[in-house]
Amino acid sequence: MEPALRAVHLSKRYPRAPPGVAALDDVSLDIPMGKIYGLIGRNGAGKTTFVRIGATQLLPSSGEFRVFGLDVRTDTQSIRRRVAAIPQESRPLYFLSVFELIYYYLKLRGHDRLEARRRTNDVLAELSLEPLKDQLVNRLSGGMRRRAMVAMVLASDAEILFLDEPTTGLDPLARREVWEAILRTVREKRTVLLTTHYLDEAEALSARLALLEEGHVRLEGTPEEIRERVGLPYRLTVQGPFQEEDLHPFGKVSRIEGGFLVFAREKEARELARQGLERGARISLAPVRLEDIFLQVVGRSIEEDAPLAEAA
Repeated sequence: MEPALRAVHLSKRYPRAPPGVAALDDVSLDIPMGKIYGLIGRNGAGKTTFVRIGATQLLPSSGEFRVFGLDVRTDTQSIRRRVAAIPQESRPLYFLSVFELIYYYLKLRGHDRLEARRRTNDVLAELSLEPLKDQLVNRLSGGMRRRAMVAMVLASDAEILFLDEPTTGLDPLARREVWEAILRTVREKRTVLLTTHYLDEAEALSARLALLEEGHVRLEGTPEEIRERVGLPYRLTVQGPFQEEDLHPFGKVSRIEGGFLVFAREKEARELARQGLERGARISLAPVRLEDIFLQVVGRSIEEDAPLAEAA
C-alpha cells in the first residue's frame, strides 16, 4: 500500500540560518495510512518544518515530498482539500468565539450549515470546551487557545491531520482528553502526523516514531523496535565517583550531563546499584523508557533547544 506521506532525500535550508545549518537534511520517511506517526525531537530539530512542507505551507529546498502520491510543489490545491493542520499564530481568528472559530473553519472546508454545527458541538463536548464556546479566542489562556485550535482541526473530515505540538500548555487532564480525541480519528481510518517533545505522549499514541535531531532522522520504527535496539531492559543514571571505564563491564554506557547513563541486564544493574551505594554515588534504576533512548542517541535532554535552524 502506498504511504500517506512520503519524504525522499528531503532538505530545507532557511536563508537566515547559520551557515551549514539545515532545518531538514536528507530526510527520507514513509508514513503509513490510517496510523498515528510521531515525530519527536527538541525544539528546532526540524519537526515543524516537516509538518509545514507536508501541509503545503512551505516549499522544500531539495528532495521530494508526496501526500497520497501528490507532489507538494505542483499539486498544492488537491493536497489542501485532503489535509488539515493546526495553524501558526493567526491574529484575525482571535476575534471569533470558540464556537465560531470551529464552525466557520468547517464552512470554509465545504460543510453545510447543519453538518458544521453538528461537528462543532461534538468536538466542543469531546474536549470539554462547551463552557467556553462563547468566549472570544483572544481572551483565552495560551493553553486553552491551543486546545481550541486542536478542536478546529479534529472536527474536520480531512484524511490527514497535522498536529504540531497539540498539547503544549495543557494540564494533564486536558492532555488526556486530546489524546482520546486523536485516537478517535484513527478509529475513523484517518492518518495523524503528530509532533511532540512529550515522550510519554509519543509513546502512548504513536504506531511508529521517528527521532529528529538537527534536521536528521536518528531513529525510526515502532516504540517496541526502538526500545529493542538498546537490547538491555534496565537503565541507570550514575552521578558520582565512577569513571566511564569503570562502568563498561556493567552494560552500554553513554555520557550525559552530570554523569552517565547505563543500560544493563538485571543482574548487572543490581550489582552496579549496590556498588554505587557503597561508593556514595547517586544512582537511579528503572526499566528503559523512550526518554532514556533519546538521551543515549542525542546525549542531552529533549527539553533543551536544538541549534536554531527553523524560521517562520
